[in-house]
Amino acid sequence: MPSPQVTPTGRPPVDPLSAGAVILAVAAVSSSAPLIAYAAAPALAVAFWRNTISVGLLSPVALLRRRAELRTLIRGAGRREGWFCVLSGVALAAHFATWMPSAQLTSVAAATALVATQPVWQGLIALGQGRRLPTVAWVGIGVAVVGAALATGADFGHSHRAVMGDLLAVLGGIAAAIYTAFGERARATISTTTYTTICYGVCAVLLLVVCLIGGVRLTGFPGTTWLAILGLVAGAQLLGHSMFNYALHHFSATTISVLILLEAPGAALIAWVWLGQLPRLAALPGLALLLVGVAIVVLGNARANRRAALIPAPPEAAPLPD
Repeated sequence: MPSPQVTPTGRPPVDPLSAGAVILAVAAVSSSAPLIAYAAAPALAVAFWRNTISVGLLSPVALLRRRAELRTLIRGAGRREGWFCVLSGVALAAHFATWMPSAQLTSVAAATALVATQPVWQGLIALGQGRRLPTVAWVGIGVAVVGAALATGADFGHSHRAVMGDLLAVLGGIAAAIYTAFGERARATISTTTYTTICYGVCAVLLLVVCLIGGVRLTGFPGTTWLAILGLVAGAQLLGHSMFNYALHHFSATTISVLILLEAPGAALIAWVWLGQLPRLAALPGLALLLVGVAIVVLGNARANRRAALIPAPPEAAPLPD
């Protein structure tokens, strides 16, 4: 049997299924912030239920079809990858605990744009891992920071509540970058079903602890709220996060981060049409500059990666003569 084809980055080439998964994921996650803003429930409760219901749907499949893989992650040679799944779940819990409240405190457009700083933090994580960032990436980081400052500054004149939402959205972007970085390591060898089951399970347990400690109400919501939660499970969680996790086997974490940028205009459009929520005019220049900066970071990294892939590896040294 021929060995599977790989690209110079060591990943399998992008196929139509992977490309379709990414398109579906972008469309699905665009509905997330509008549904969170619509749901008449604490954001942490919504985050807990969307993960818990997702685990309930995924666990039977993982236990029936991936039992051997799960056993390897717990007691076998894959324990290191198992820890990557756990750490990814911790980071995902931090992401939900910060970003989901932000969508209820500030505008949907501001929350999705500020959480979209994820590629900036992804680049800094790569720097911490010993990968040098190209100069253009630092330019993009500077532009993104200025844009975020302008957008947040516009909310100072609106309300302190909106400013808190902006800051939580930025923290959500940092947590999302950590979540994606751990997910990239785990997905190198682990199936999507196994990875998402463990990751979402850890996330749900942590969010439950936070809700219980904080006295967050978890039941007694109206039917419209439960419909919004089910919409988040089916859309943003299972079709969004899970499809992005599937695509991590073919795309780098940085590429996934720039594709998530498309969530910002999608969410703003849905919020405008469905909720009648228009972005504040004073914040628009900052939000636009923020997205431009993030795009510069990602495109600069992608160009540097293509150049690195074209540089041939040095030949192995010939053996010394006897």
